[in-house]
Amino acid sequence: MIGRRIYAELGERLEEAPAVALIGPRQVGKTTLALEIAEARLSIYLDLESDADRAKLAEPELYLSEHEDKLVILDEVHRLPNLFQILRGLIDSGRRKGRRAGRFLLLGSASIDLLRQSGESLAGRISYLEMHPLDALEVGQGQVERLWVRGGFPDSFLAGSDRASQRWRQDFIRSYLERDIPMFGPRIAAETLRRFWTMLAHHQSGLLNAADFARSLGVDNKTVASYLDLLVDLLLVRRLEPWHNNAGKRLVKSPRIYVRDSGLVHTLLGLSTAEDVLGHPVAGASWEGFVIETLIAAAPEGTRANFYRTAAGAEIDVLLTLPGGALWAVEIKRSLQPKLERGFHHACSDLAPTRRLLVYPGDERYPLGEGVEVMSLKTAGEALLSEG
Repeated sequence: MIGRRIYAELGERLEEAPAVALIGPRQVGKTTLALEIAEARLSIYLDLESDADRAKLAEPELYLSEHEDKLVILDEVHRLPNLFQILRGLIDSGRRKGRRAGRFLLLGSASIDLLRQSGESLAGRISYLEMHPLDALEVGQGQVERLWVRGGFPDSFLAGSDRASQRWRQDFIRSYLERDIPMFGPRIAAETLRRFWTMLAHHQSGLLNAADFARSLGVDNKTVASYLDLLVDLLLVRRLEPWHNNAGKRLVKSPRIYVRDSGLVHTLLGLSTAEDVLGHPVAGASWEGFVIETLIAAAPEGTRANFYRTAAGAEIDVLLTLPGGALWAVEIKRSLQPKLERGFHHACSDLAPTRRLLVYPGDERYPLGEGVEVMSLKTAGEALLSEG
């Protein structure tokens, strides 16, 4: 089993807040992590997809009150949206008795916004923590390429062969389309959504053009926006917003779109092996999305991620604004002999970032001139971790 960096952070949150919501896509390892936490303290675990466990909550207030001395882990909490209001009352009651932290650990497969729509907000009573798939800092340096090709879902990454990993991802996609997505949104034909998801993979790192997607799918722009919102809310797609703090420049206003897990990008496009991926036009964009996901996962809490692009061609792949205001400009290249375009330097002249990084698939670290540091993804991620 691969040790997850988030383990310590989750333990700290449980010492501070009465309820912690651990959110992340299905199969990312939330249940495994929660059960690991449970081994270290008095706890009970309820899987709300299990009829037997849901039956225990026929009278939820009564049942949960009997276990107020334990950490109660509620898996797939979106299955019982009415539970939120009851948890609020139990938390407030516990506070009056001196139990101020570590009451409930809620596991969910949707974003914070979607969870909040499911029930009453637990504002002031809950801490939200997102669990990402495995990233480049959680595997050995020699395994980063495999992680990129297979993606960060543990069962996919650890599969015995590329073929088994591909089968796992195919089943994951089918399960989401046929079972999970219908739970969260209006009924959408699975084949239509698969086509849209595949189109996003083809369009990896591209600017959103809803009209093009709408024409291809035979729907209107509003419907495309609703499909995209759903995949973003389910933490399967990232909408990277453009930087907009430079009033003196004509900036691109459309977001960039990324299928968040590189393994899913490759499976949606029918690519199983490293050779398949490297021979496909998506390779550069897929690597870019993979790097961005690792950097965002490693960045201190509260970091904002954007991209920068002007009508004149100045461009930065990802801008990270750290909580203290430091601005990191990151260019991402797939080449082992990376070179920077003038557009990056022009963009840095506009923004005067604190650090300028070029992330590439090699291992060496060296200066490139004009304040730019070339480094591996692991080195860049570790630099961000040290800022936390």
